[in-house]
Amino acid sequence: MEDFYINNTSLANSYNYSNITSNNKDNKEVNFNLRVIFYIIICIGLLFTLMAIYALYSQVRNDHVAPIYVINLFISDLIQLCYLIVWVALRGDQKIVQILELIAGCCLLASVGFMVCIALERYLVIAFPLWYRFRRTIKTSVVVCVVVWVIPLFVKLPFIFLDDFNVKFIIFGVFLLFPFPLLIFFLGGTLKALSASRVPSDEKRRIVGVLVLVLLIYTLLFLPSIIRSLTEETRRCFTLNIVSSVFLCLNPFADAVLYVFMRKGTIDKLLASVCCCRMNSNDISSSSV
Repeated sequence: MEDFYINNTSLANSYNYSNITSNNKDNKEVNFNLRVIFYIIICIGLLFTLMAIYALYSQVRNDHVAPIYVINLFISDLIQLCYLIVWVALRGDQKIVQILELIAGCCLLASVGFMVCIALERYLVIAFPLWYRFRRTIKTSVVVCVVVWVIPLFVKLPFIFLDDFNVKFIIFGVFLLFPFPLLIFFLGGTLKALSASRVPSDEKRRIVGVLVLVLLIYTLLFLPSIIRSLTEETRRCFTLNIVSSVFLCLNPFADAVLYVFMRKGTIDKLLASVCCCRMNSNDISSSSV
C-alpha cells in the first residue's frame, strides 16, 4: 500500500483501516495527512491503552475483582493497534495485511460485543441488584466472553466466500447497528430504576456516567461506518469513507477513556471540579458586583 485510497471493493470493507489507499498522484497531500493521522492514532492509542492496562493490573494485584469484560476489551484493542502498526509498516505486503485484517476485523466486532456486556452489567447492578449478585459467577462471565469472541467469526467467515460487496457492507452495518437499541435500553432502564435502587449514590453516578459514555462513544465512532455500510450512495462519499475509517481507529483510545470513567472516584472528582469552577465563577461575579 504505497498510497491511500478508499477501496470499496476490498475484503477489508468490514474493517475500514485498510480501506484507505490510493494510487492517484493528485492525492499525495491527502495521503501524507492520513498517514500522519494514523501515526498519531497509533502512538496515542498505544500509550493510553498500556496505561489503562497497567491501572487494571494494579487493581487486580490489590485483590480487587478482575473486570473480565474490560480485560477482553483491552485484548481486542491491542490486537487492533498491532494490526494498524503492521498495516502502516508493511504497506507493500498485501498477503500479510489481508490475513491480519481478518483477525483485526473479528477483534473490532468483539470489542463492540464487550462494550454491550459492560453496559448490560451496569444495567443489571441497578435494575436487578439481588438477582445479579447471586447469578454473577466467573463461569458465567467466561462463557459470555467465549460467545462474544466466537460470534464475530461467524460474521466474518461469509466475507471470505461472498463476492457481492454490497451484501458484505450490509452484514457489517447491521451487526454494528444491532447494539444501538440495546445501549439505549440499558441507559433508559437504568435511569428508570435509579429511584428504587439501594445502590450508593456515588455508585449510581458512576454507573450512569459509564452508560452515557458508552452510548456516546458508540454513536460518535461507529455511526459513520453504519451510515456508510447500509446505503450504496454514502459508500461513494470520499469524506465519509475517511471519517468512518479514522473514527474506527480511535476505538482503542475511546475504550481506555471509558475504563478511566469506570474507576471509582473519577466521576466524583470530575463533578467536584465542575462545581468548584462554578463556585469560583460565582464568587468572581459577586465580588465584581
